[in-house]
Amino acid sequence: MSDYPRIIAHRCGGALAAENSLAGLAMAARLGCRAVEFDVMLTADGVPILMHDETLERTTRCTGRVAERTLDEIRACDPAVPTLAAAIAECQRLGLWVNLELKPAAGHEAATGTVVGAWLRAHWDGNGVISSFSEESALAGRRELPDAPFALLYEALPDDWRVSAERLNARSIHLVAECVDAQTAGELVAAGLPWAVYTVNQRPIAARLFELGAAAVFTDRPDLWSRAEMSPGGNNCLQLHC
Repeated sequence: MSDYPRIIAHRCGGALAAENSLAGLAMAARLGCRAVEFDVMLTADGVPILMHDETLERTTRCTGRVAERTLDEIRACDPAVPTLAAAIAECQRLGLWVNLELKPAAGHEAATGTVVGAWLRAHWDGNGVISSFSEESALAGRRELPDAPFALLYEALPDDWRVSAERLNARSIHLVAECVDAQTAGELVAAGLPWAVYTVNQRPIAARLFELGAAAVFTDRPDLWSRAEMSPGGNNCLQLHC
């Protein structure tokens, strides 16, 4: 069994640190946030690193496509790009719950799920959940991690989500906040699956979603919540059965 913390820092530290960085993890922990989300993509030599975009320019000092650069090549121009191994080690040191999003480059969907899943099976303590917009990537990861918690990741909830949930053996669902209305919330609550929403940067919006039954919100502004509101236990967690 794993707890689903109510406040999850988006891309490690939200807008308060460089995205998908070890500095972001440290920032989240300093604020009292107990949960983080980050994206994982494979380099050309098959090393999982924290990266959102398929290209390197926006978030690093490097150029080119992630899938066409080795880890050594990326590290040569930007040593701060973290590997999954470094991020998981830091999360475990800081006691952070993790939503790891499989973010495959085009054409690398199955490989990303397989490589990351195999690494997690050997090294991860299971404190968190795995998600992906790519069902192919998620299913490849599921084959490596038959007992781990996986979340379906969508913008809006599709009509056939129950079929996908059964296929993945999903334990929860993540949706865009603006796509969740009372009808959608009621459908999810009735199904008995925890659900979380992204990306929520205003407390009144978060309050409305919690009232509708959300288990958690992903936010770029974890500093908007107090340590007490982000602490595990009591009303701050919804239990996710694994």
